[in-house]
Amino acid sequence: LGELTAHAQTQKHAMGTEAEQPLPFGRGRGLLLKSFCLSFCPKSFLGSGGWSPLDTDHYQWLQVDLGSRKQVVAIATQGRYNSLDWTSKYQLLYSDMQKNWRPYLQDKNIWTFEGNGNSEGVVRHEMQHPILARYIRFIPLDWNRDGRIGVRLELYGCTYWSDVISFDGHSVILYRFRSKKMKIVKDVISLKFRTTAGNGVLLHGEGQQGDYILLELHRARLQLSINLGSNQYGSIQGHTAVTSGSLLDDDHWHSVVIQRYRRNINFTLDHHTQPFRTNGEFDHLDLDYEISFGGVPVSAKPSSGGKENFVGCMERITYNGDNITNLVRRKKVDTTSFRNLTFSCTESNSFPVFFNSTSFLLLPGQSDSDTLSVSFSFRTWNPNGLLMFTALADGWVEVGLTDSKVTVYMNVTQKKNTRIDISSGSGLNDGQWHSVHLNALENYAMLTVDGDEASTVRTAIPIQIQTRGNYYFGGYFLSSNTRSFKRSFQGCMQMIHIDDHLADLRAVEQGIIGTFENVSLDMCAIIDRCVPNHCEHGGRCLQTWDSFSCNCSGTGYSGATCHTSLYQQSCEEYKHQGKSSGSYWIDPDGSGSIAPFRVNCDMEEERVWTTLKNNLSPQTSVVSGAHKDSYLHPDQVFSITSSAEKCEQYVAYACRMSRLLNSPDGGPFTWWVGRTNERHVYWGGSGPGIQKCSCGIEHNCTDPKKYCNCDADLKEDAGLLLYKDHLPVSQVVIGDITRAGSEAKLTVGPLKCQGDRNFWNAASFTSPAAYLHFPSFKGETSTDVSFYFKTSSSHGVFLENVRTNNFLHIELRGAVVHFSLDVGTKRVEVSVHSPVPLNDNQWHRVEAEKNIKEAVLKVDALHREVRATPAQGQAKLELYSDLYIGASSGQRGFLGCMRALKINGVTIDLNEKAKVTPGVNQGCHGHCSKYGMHCKNGGRCIEEYNGYSCDCSLTAYDGPFCTDDVGGYFETGTLVRYDFQSDAVRDPKSLSDVGAPLEANLTQEELVFSFSTYSAPSILVYISSRTQDYVAVVLKHNGTLQIRYSLGGLSEPYTVDVDHRNMANGQPHSVRITRNLKEIRLQLDHYPMSTYNLPEASDTQFNLIKSIFLGKVFETGQIDPILIDRYNTPGFVGCLSRVELNGIAPLKAALRSGMTAPVSTHGILVPSNCGASPLIISPMASASDPWHMDTAGVVFPFNENLPRVDGVDQNTVLIGGIISVVVFVVLCIMVFAIRHVFRHKGSYHTNEAKGAESADCADAAIIVNDPAFTETIEESKKEWFI
Repeated sequence: LGELTAHAQTQKHAMGTEAEQPLPFGRGRGLLLKSFCLSFCPKSFLGSGGWSPLDTDHYQWLQVDLGSRKQVVAIATQGRYNSLDWTSKYQLLYSDMQKNWRPYLQDKNIWTFEGNGNSEGVVRHEMQHPILARYIRFIPLDWNRDGRIGVRLELYGCTYWSDVISFDGHSVILYRFRSKKMKIVKDVISLKFRTTAGNGVLLHGEGQQGDYILLELHRARLQLSINLGSNQYGSIQGHTAVTSGSLLDDDHWHSVVIQRYRRNINFTLDHHTQPFRTNGEFDHLDLDYEISFGGVPVSAKPSSGGKENFVGCMERITYNGDNITNLVRRKKVDTTSFRNLTFSCTESNSFPVFFNSTSFLLLPGQSDSDTLSVSFSFRTWNPNGLLMFTALADGWVEVGLTDSKVTVYMNVTQKKNTRIDISSGSGLNDGQWHSVHLNALENYAMLTVDGDEASTVRTAIPIQIQTRGNYYFGGYFLSSNTRSFKRSFQGCMQMIHIDDHLADLRAVEQGIIGTFENVSLDMCAIIDRCVPNHCEHGGRCLQTWDSFSCNCSGTGYSGATCHTSLYQQSCEEYKHQGKSSGSYWIDPDGSGSIAPFRVNCDMEEERVWTTLKNNLSPQTSVVSGAHKDSYLHPDQVFSITSSAEKCEQYVAYACRMSRLLNSPDGGPFTWWVGRTNERHVYWGGSGPGIQKCSCGIEHNCTDPKKYCNCDADLKEDAGLLLYKDHLPVSQVVIGDITRAGSEAKLTVGPLKCQGDRNFWNAASFTSPAAYLHFPSFKGETSTDVSFYFKTSSSHGVFLENVRTNNFLHIELRGAVVHFSLDVGTKRVEVSVHSPVPLNDNQWHRVEAEKNIKEAVLKVDALHREVRATPAQGQAKLELYSDLYIGASSGQRGFLGCMRALKINGVTIDLNEKAKVTPGVNQGCHGHCSKYGMHCKNGGRCIEEYNGYSCDCSLTAYDGPFCTDDVGGYFETGTLVRYDFQSDAVRDPKSLSDVGAPLEANLTQEELVFSFSTYSAPSILVYISSRTQDYVAVVLKHNGTLQIRYSLGGLSEPYTVDVDHRNMANGQPHSVRITRNLKEIRLQLDHYPMSTYNLPEASDTQFNLIKSIFLGKVFETGQIDPILIDRYNTPGFVGCLSRVELNGIAPLKAALRSGMTAPVSTHGILVPSNCGASPLIISPMASASDPWHMDTAGVVFPFNENLPRVDGVDQNTVLIGGIISVVVFVVLCIMVFAIRHVFRHKGSYHTNEAKGAESADCADAAIIVNDPAFTETIEESKKEWFI
């Protein structure tokens, strides 16, 4: 077997094969080697022989004794020489004293090594973490089925030596400093410990000023508490506590390293490092006199008392470079508290037994006894399981775990199956050791859990019990009774007592007493799958013996490990999902460390505004020198400002006898603090480096010699801060408020940022051989990739890395997105089949995630596939090789556009890398193909470099999505006139071709508008021509609607009368009139569309269209006298909106001063949305709807000679007519009265006696004279100081 020169460590007794069959070493047959080769000995594999047990089954093992504790870093195996005997899979156990074996773990799993595939090849494995032990056990799990178990093996490592100190709970090492007080900015403390106690102080130090450091075990978890200083007023609280690890009372060695520099600490336990930052504002740890190891000294403050000292062993204790264990051996430190100082570790008396789901242990007890006494300790993660079962002469007793409580069931068959149930305890599946003691004697039973006598449960037993003597632990599997199989116990037991005697489990191991099946003796292979906690973002970890799950409720994240954010990254992303303005939760870094937070999203403009509010009320009276603004966490604010295109924040300072910047030459009295805690001395409307206010920049300050109004003790200084790297304002310090009569009011508005550059960070791939190259990136146990793409190509690699380990690849294959990655030695592949083509040149989103439990792939947030990842191979930290966006390995790369690429919450800058990469261009085009549907009402989608916008210029609407009404209020006599060029009117069929000139003689038109009024009669819309043709929409005297068409060929205009609706009711109404040749369609409000036809004699061409009039007609030439006489005077009074004729919006042109159009306005026209939407009334059935006309005729003149069809005589008709006349007269009086009141209410629009002459426009005159706007800035200031 090679050179017999030893040095290594041992490993623990194996707990199971791949078939979940445990390997109790008590049944095994092995070869004990007293020494073994640790150096590289290649000749050892060339010799004859090797180890092969007599029996080839799952109960064999090979043990190696390395002579002393060694550090093993690798293992190599080979099959038996020139044979068919080799081992293909195996596990390792290790131990210091051939007891309490521990399995080798990797990635929080009992690790299975891949062995040999033949007898001659050598397979070597490097340990993820070195094994430190004396004894190693090699446990074969699988082998060549054509041969036998066989192996030649070598262990590689180095010697290990250390002084070990034993602590008995009274012993404390006192290390006194060279000076009485130590003021330390940097610490490095390390030690190793081993214990069976769940509580105890490992390290303690404190100072007179309240500083302290404490390292202790609490419920078998390690807790570090540190305080670098708190003040006496309580405003600075320095206490910080961090917990790490669990199950540390397992009697195995654990290493601890504490590294501190100022407030930054790395807390490492067994290779798991937990970085954190202490609370408070102090950097030094001030300790007095000494620091202790193993407990709290008697001289410590009373506040430190009440804690248990450490019981167990420590080694390699170092404190800031001093080897404490070496100083103890040299008697250079105080060890007077030790009763017996020994440099060895006392052997523990514990002998644990490990049970899996198919295990049981049978132990003997007294038979025919009238007393039953059983006690034991157990630990488990499962809430249910069978702990103990024993049969009685007449019945049985069962002790189990039910819903995390210990329950006892006693079934006595002597008295008609009398059943007795008692229970005690709660939450006993927490992985801690819990003791159970059951006594049944005479006529009662007692159950005690965790030694708490006060909570002992007692119950009466109706008869005398009689034992049979056999006690099953962990399960009961007789062929005649399978009842308990489903409740078998998974966990560990120790300290088993039967009839008040400790069971000799070593005798059981040797086969002397009892029996067992599928248990592992002298080991407890319990694993805490929640430490470290793989549930991210505050998710709560829940576990059973085999697995864990995450409760993500209330975290803002979802998924198997709470990795995926529930929210979008910005307001920009919400907008492009079609959302409207409002309050939203956003998560700018997705799966990153920044928690989601709520913002206000303003989507009314082309670019979205994100608003973060502070807690400072407007015009806050200044009573102290500093005002702090409370925002979100600085990282959350920076995630907004760093990706925004621009940011702004409004500040205002209203003053009296309170100077601001003390311009022009003095030092500033006031400054503000920005994001990086830097002081800034410029004010709103100015910029960095300029000690001025807005008036100083614009040269209009009250005092021309000053740069701020308030520097002259007057008025107000206000404006926008625009330099986003300085924002937000976190504090304003005001100095000049102590003079007599000083008074100031401060306003700090919300932080507003526009755009999201990360969302539009994009690149276009124009060659299948092109790719973007990025350096390697680090992945935690969870890694996620997300991006948007659009392409017309059916195949292409999105991204990949080409390293053999940690392979990552995402590819498009037709309508399939394929995601593949390596987890350990296995490859996991996930594919999503989209029901729609993915090469449709529209935007699609891909989200891929790998976590410790599964791999997930989503396409367009609708189609999701999940694959479980193998338990082995989940490395905590992974360093991926270079990342390629596109294909670098000779495959066909992606062709198209990609944007918003994020890996682990970090945006990859495609745009910047594309600048220097051939075959790749900056930015993407084609946003409209995905989002163009958000442009409503005929709005045209315009492609932009980093997004899209909606062009509403050819519609009657405004707003970012062309959904905002444009309307105006018409006073008496107001009219709007729009004049057409000869070819300016467009045909609806050609709306997509904006630049094409269209004929002036129309055969079809579409007129759309909305209105609300109390006034009738009036002209709503009149379309004139250079001939006698016209179209008019009017309100008749009774408020009903009439449409008049005069296209030639008829002696009288063709009219459509809607006689049964009074439209002058003050409610908003919408009208849509569409004509195609002789067919006229009318859509009024939300009622069904009605169809009419022009008479056969009518022409179909509207010749030489000239003008559109709104509200009133003022036209030269021949005009229908009926219109002028009946409807044109005094004119329309009310609101008109959404007016559009074949894509021409005359009212919008009149109201938008920036638009150049042949439009003119007479009278006062005030912008208004006119109610925004028409009155909604449920549609009627066509049979009862008076608007529904089936006949072609639309004129219904009154005819007295119509025959009676209902049998009513003429007298009845006459009486009805008289009543109708009376009602009509009353209604007319009411209409005139209402109209008079309405016009009086609207007089604020026309009352121009004051201010109109000096106003720039009619709107300004209205605002000046409106009582709601009478407060000027000066008046407001005066009001503050009254």
